[in-house]
Amino acid sequence: MSRFRMYPTPAQRAALLEQCKHARYVWNLAVEQWSMWTRDKGPTPGYVKQCRQLTEARAAFSWLRLGVQTIQQQALRDFNQAVKNFYRGTHQRPTWRKVEIHEGFRIVGPEASKVVKLNRKWAAANVPKVGWVRFRLSRAVPEAKSYRIKRDRTGRWHIAFAAIPDPIPGPGTGAVVGVDRGVTVSAALSTGELLKCPGPSESEQARLKHLQRRLARCSPGSKRRRRVKAAIAKLYARAGDRRKDWTEKTSTDLARRFDVIRVEDLRIAQMTRRPKPKPSPEQPGSYLPNRRRAKAGLNRGILVNGWGMLVRRLEHKALGRVQKVNPAYTSQTCAACGHCAPGNRESQAIFRCVACGHQVNADVNAAVNIAAGRAVSARRETPVRVSPKREPQLATPAW
Repeated sequence: MSRFRMYPTPAQRAALLEQCKHARYVWNLAVEQWSMWTRDKGPTPGYVKQCRQLTEARAAFSWLRLGVQTIQQQALRDFNQAVKNFYRGTHQRPTWRKVEIHEGFRIVGPEASKVVKLNRKWAAANVPKVGWVRFRLSRAVPEAKSYRIKRDRTGRWHIAFAAIPDPIPGPGTGAVVGVDRGVTVSAALSTGELLKCPGPSESEQARLKHLQRRLARCSPGSKRRRRVKAAIAKLYARAGDRRKDWTEKTSTDLARRFDVIRVEDLRIAQMTRRPKPKPSPEQPGSYLPNRRRAKAGLNRGILVNGWGMLVRRLEHKALGRVQKVNPAYTSQTCAACGHCAPGNRESQAIFRCVACGHQVNADVNAAVNIAAGRAVSARRETPVRVSPKREPQLATPAW
């Protein structure tokens, strides 16, 4: 997706929100139909039958007829694809779309090609029943048969063209790098580089805490509460923009410098789940306060460092050159002699082998083991090859 920032006029913003409302309404109707399935009623309507029902609804209701039929049909097509992804096991169950959270729609067909370049910095797209909406030319506009318009929680509008960019070619030198992801150091490379994802500043953290306290005192549904929520959303959006910018630059740099990129095969969704309730003497069945706070801090550290986003963008840019390695005991194994022991890692940053005395940064040591493409058994110090189903091995070792 190639995304650009849109700058609609106040009248165009109102028209765009109206189209978003129609797409959201059709999506929610499809969710309601799908959720009413029972064994005795038979299958729920599919995409083709729902399109026929949409035509009948547009003939019966004038307010729905004011919207663009293509946008409403694409909402049904998107829901049909979401259901297929759910049954395939790759995505979660489709849920209801809410106002001010899910604001967007998709344009396909000949209308998607109506894009003109105004000058060196600006271009415009002809949105049906909205008009020519300007967007900023931060890069060249790709050739695409569809685009999606979205509004985030801070009120910013974006247009994203459905075009898959070409992968970045490698240097062709056979260079291999290992990437160890962490909380203190976002990404440690086997070359010795330590990369840190920029986070919110101290003043932004203080302002966020202040706004969250104000939000707790606001009356539900008040204008003051909406203003405070918008200010909080801007802080989160700013942090997210920095994280995305760092991820894009880091993934592009790694894809250009190395032919093979090896990362840990981590299940981030399972790692960031809430801990199971551990009974306490005072209140059985509840969380222990210290354990709950520690787990929440760890989950926050994992998410703000963009672990999943970095690997996902690497797989897009370095197509077929990203390999996932079993992370078992990579942080406790010496990269010099192969000795594995819990005592090798003195602290979060220091690794000192108790067998050979090798001392190095702990994250860099783990990255070197990841670059080697090996996992270590807990019962012996002999390196164990990664399963061929999970990770193919290269003939040339990385160390």
